[in-house]
Amino acid sequence: MHEVAVLALPGVVGFELGLPHKFLGSARDDAERPLYRVRTASLDGGPVRTSAEYTVLPDHDASILREADTVVIPGVYDHPTVRRGELDAPLAAALDGLDARLVSICTGAFVLAAAGRLDGRRATTHWMHADRFRQLFPQVDLDPDVLYVDEDEVLTSAGNAAGIDLLLHVVRRDHGAAVAQRVARRSVVAPWRDGGQSQFAEPPPHPDGPGTSPTQAWALDRLAEPLTVADLAAHARTSVRTFTRRFRQETGQSPAQWLIAQRVSLARRLLEATDLPVERVAADAGFGTTASLRQHLHAAIGVAPLAYRRTYRGDRSA
Repeated sequence: MHEVAVLALPGVVGFELGLPHKFLGSARDDAERPLYRVRTASLDGGPVRTSAEYTVLPDHDASILREADTVVIPGVYDHPTVRRGELDAPLAAALDGLDARLVSICTGAFVLAAAGRLDGRRATTHWMHADRFRQLFPQVDLDPDVLYVDEDEVLTSAGNAAGIDLLLHVVRRDHGAAVAQRVARRSVVAPWRDGGQSQFAEPPPHPDGPGTSPTQAWALDRLAEPLTVADLAAHARTSVRTFTRRFRQETGQSPAQWLIAQRVSLARRLLEATDLPVERVAADAGFGTTASLRQHLHAAIGVAPLAYRRTYRGDRSA
């Protein structure tokens, strides 16, 4: 049987701590025999305070990590590793030389990165922590737009519920789609989710400041109009070349890229908060046609307009 060890660190996210037991521990073959044995450990076998303001007392200490085929590290809240990007001595010793497959959920990726297990690899974590992760671990190829990343023996997921997506992927990889679908059905979750975590990230704030910010604010009030870079430069009373250079210095994007991103953001808000037909959303966001809206929304967050609306508003006819 495949041995799974779940490492509960101080500040562990309570929701994520139980996911491996639920989604790996409930996997069964056709004869209803369990496919994984899931055990939970703290570093010293003692109690651990969770982020949900209750304390858990695992049955094991970190020695079981040496016996595991897979080690899962759930996310942690306000943990020193997330703050400083370093492991304390007991945690470093527990992870040193492990020959197991490593799986992290949410900020658990900080622990794997601090242990050097993500160096030169692609990985992900919760979008809210992406900037800090990049600052602490520039040697990791972070992709904050996906729900999970499979790098063979090291797998990482985005925040909270994305851990479900990753664990179902693990079951699917180990035992096939039919077993993973059975686990998903029994847990009443989707066996597969379209798109990435970009669809759940908060839209950027309204620009406020010097430089090209007044022109950005002016453009945001006119996204339904066929704005061009020349229009933006004219509002800023400068040449297109100068405006483009200043804009890129301030935002890291070209004006054209920024316009598309703002139109996608507006379209998302309209799909989330209104019942407007998709054709009207496309027009109001400045895309003109539903085909253009579909193309740009899918490129940005990986889902089509109606699928995105269902994510936030459900089936309104149900």
